[in-house]
Amino acid sequence: GMAEAEAAGDAGLAPAAAQEGAELAAVIGATVPTGFEQTAAEEVREKLGSASRISKDRGKIYFEVPARSLPQVHRLRSVDNLFVVVQEFKDYQFKENKEDALKDLEDLVKKLPWTDPLKVWELNNSLKKKKTKRKKHNLQSPASRGKLSDGEEGGADQNNTNDQEDCAQTPVAVEPTGGQETENPQGVTSRNGVEEEEDNEQSDVKVEVQASSESGSKAGEGQTGEGEAKVLRFRVTCNRAGDKHSFTSNEAARDFGGAVQEHFQWKADMTNFDVEVLLNIHNNEVVVGIALTEESLHRRNITHFGPTTLRSTLAYGMLRLCDPQPTDIIVDPMCGTGAIPIEGAAEWPHCYHIAGDNNPQAVKRAANNISSLLRKNESKDSSTALGVPLDVIQWDICRLPLRTGSVDIVVTDMPFGKRIGSKKKNWDLYPACLMEMGRICTPGTGRAVLLTQDKKCFAKALSRVGHIWRRAQTVWVNVGGLHAAVYLLRRTSEPAQDTRPFW
Repeated sequence: GMAEAEAAGDAGLAPAAAQEGAELAAVIGATVPTGFEQTAAEEVREKLGSASRISKDRGKIYFEVPARSLPQVHRLRSVDNLFVVVQEFKDYQFKENKEDALKDLEDLVKKLPWTDPLKVWELNNSLKKKKTKRKKHNLQSPASRGKLSDGEEGGADQNNTNDQEDCAQTPVAVEPTGGQETENPQGVTSRNGVEEEEDNEQSDVKVEVQASSESGSKAGEGQTGEGEAKVLRFRVTCNRAGDKHSFTSNEAARDFGGAVQEHFQWKADMTNFDVEVLLNIHNNEVVVGIALTEESLHRRNITHFGPTTLRSTLAYGMLRLCDPQPTDIIVDPMCGTGAIPIEGAAEWPHCYHIAGDNNPQAVKRAANNISSLLRKNESKDSSTALGVPLDVIQWDICRLPLRTGSVDIVVTDMPFGKRIGSKKKNWDLYPACLMEMGRICTPGTGRAVLLTQDKKCFAKALSRVGHIWRRAQTVWVNVGGLHAAVYLLRRTSEPAQDTRPFW
């Protein structure tokens, strides 16, 4: 288990030696949308049979699997990024003095049990290569693709307003500043176009360690003896949160990275790296890991991004909250680019998913995303191009062309404060929407999962429709640096009033 691996690591025994011939085990760390840690843990138990530990540092879970299960790990739907844990310290004692604290981190590198995690990393790479062989068209190098998942600690939404496949910001090599934390080197904009602000002690900074000795040193550990092995390129990414530290994440990444370089004789490279070493420091918890995903898995199904495209992982979490049953009819009345219904159709193919929006541009993008998904399904198995149980329609959100009581589930990301469709604001829109959702949902069994940032307005609207909807659960999430809430509502058995003569 984890504890033994930890103890072995502490004692300086390579776990591999301790269990010669035993199967390679991996402790996997996964970042997930904050608030949905429990959902992710359930998915891991269900699909991998492993128990998870939910980190005190929100938005992360840890679980142990045999290394041969890596392909299934990559098929998890609720996780954004994956890493293999090298070692974890539950209560790391940082020295008061900055130089001493940093020296300790440097010295740590030599003591860490790198061998097995690097084997897991290699295995993971060979899986990735198999995948790219199948996709001949995937010609972009990781460098040109840029890194997407980076500014994303805490569940930021990456919003590409233009319809490009991957307009990612590439991380910048940050010069260490005079002890001041650089919050967000890229200045990622959130869904409302506001510069994101994380809590000021949070940071996620990449530091390139300048290679001090360019003497072509001998191949480091874990490399083949055939002539000169390829020298691996690496970077260190440090995440630090907590107010008790004497150093910045910048300084930690720089010094830890210097020691990694020395230990393995790898070459530092910010943008075109083979290995990304993670140093996560959250108060007194320290986790060293090696990244297994190079871009966040949440971008999986979407090719055409809108200004507020929801992360697929968050869409998955929301859908899971409503516990869809086969033959359920699931409607997203404000689907935007279709992240929720597309995730729904991919993961719950025995339900029927209807997506609609009042914005023709959104409907067009959603339709494009759906046809990409259709093409992907066809390429998998051309003999049975069965289509996807999903339709997209332009409609007026307050007058849905759906029969009263005909829908099982409504899942949607409510507008966050921009005016949508009519010139009425959320204060008029929210109660009207809740009424209309209540009308189309089956009394007694219908349910709705709604994401909104406008919590005041939502609460007021909900109090006005208390006879139709009751709140069963609230999950606090972070979307693009904005604090938002996901509400699970249950439809009361009260019959809907058909307010309009023509329904």
